[in-house]
Order: sequence, then C-alpha cells, then structure tokens
Amino acid sequence: MVCGALLASPVLLLQVWRFVAPGLYRHEKKAMLIFAVISTLCFLGGGLFGYLVVFPPAFRFLAGYSNDYLYALPTVSEYFSLSLRLLVAFGVIFELPVLMVFLAKLGIVNGRFFSRHRRYAILIAFIIAAILTPTPDVVNQLLMAAPLIVLYELGIIAVRILAGSSAEAEEPTVSR
Repeated sequence: MVCGALLASPVLLLQVWRFVAPGLYRHEKKAMLIFAVISTLCFLGGGLFGYLVVFPPAFRFLAGYSNDYLYALPTVSEYFSLSLRLLVAFGVIFELPVLMVFLAKLGIVNGRFFSRHRRYAILIAFIIAAILTPTPDVVNQLLMAAPLIVLYELGIIAVRILAGSSAEAEEPTVSR
C-alpha cells in the first residue's frame, strides 16, 4: 500500500495541480512550485536522516533485549513498520521550517514571535520526540528532539530572510 501511494503520488499531485493552477496568478504558480520542491526535499531529507541516523540505534536498542532465554526475531512486517514509522515521522518534522515560513507569509506569526517562544518550542520538541520515538530510551528521543530544535532555529532564520520586513513590521495578534 505504501509503495502504491508513493508510485501514484506524482499522478495525484499532477491532478491536484491541474485543478488548482487555473485559479492562480503567475507569481502564485511560481511560489507554489518552489514550495512543492522545497517541501519534497525536506521530507526526503528527513526520511533519509531517520533511516540512516536514527534507525540503526533504535533497532540495536530493541534487539538489545535478547539474552539466553529471549531471542530477538523481528519479522519483516515489524521491521517495515518500524522503519516506515521513522521515515514518516522524520519526514514530517523536517517540514517544520517550511511550515514556519508559510505561517509567516500568511501574516499569522513573524520571526520575533518564534524567537520569543523558543523555550516553549524546545519543550514541545522533547514532548514530540517522546511520543514519536518507537523506543523509550533517551538516546533515540534526543536523536529526534535535537533535529527539531535545529530545524526550529533554521526556520527562524528562513522566516526572517524569506518573509521579509513586511512580516517583521506588524506584530501578529496572537492571544496569550
């Protein structure tokens, strides 16, 4: 099912684009194309990071429960399920800078807002890492929280560069 969704995604995205494109101006079409390319690269980069950096220690941790009486015999479906969960989780969290720029472009938030709420973002990063990591150990949670924090900082820089001075000039009305 996952392979089918991946193979069909270009056709599905083309159909969505053909539906949306006639209603867009030329500059909006260009922005959407850039947004789609950057989002795809971020998702693929996150999936690669998850599979190459986080998956090996997570699998070693789970296999570490083996002893003389207990043997780790993961099935292909369990291996696939764990790797797919990591790929999707890291693909989604690597979309954070794109989401931050998108929110800034809409005028909902700005760079100062993200800077002021940095400590909450760090706390939320560790909560997300605790929920999404498949193993309850600290190392794997750090391997997810650390990229989230770095991506948050990169998102702040991207917001300041890409959202421009118009987003910085007005303070968004966000209730506290």
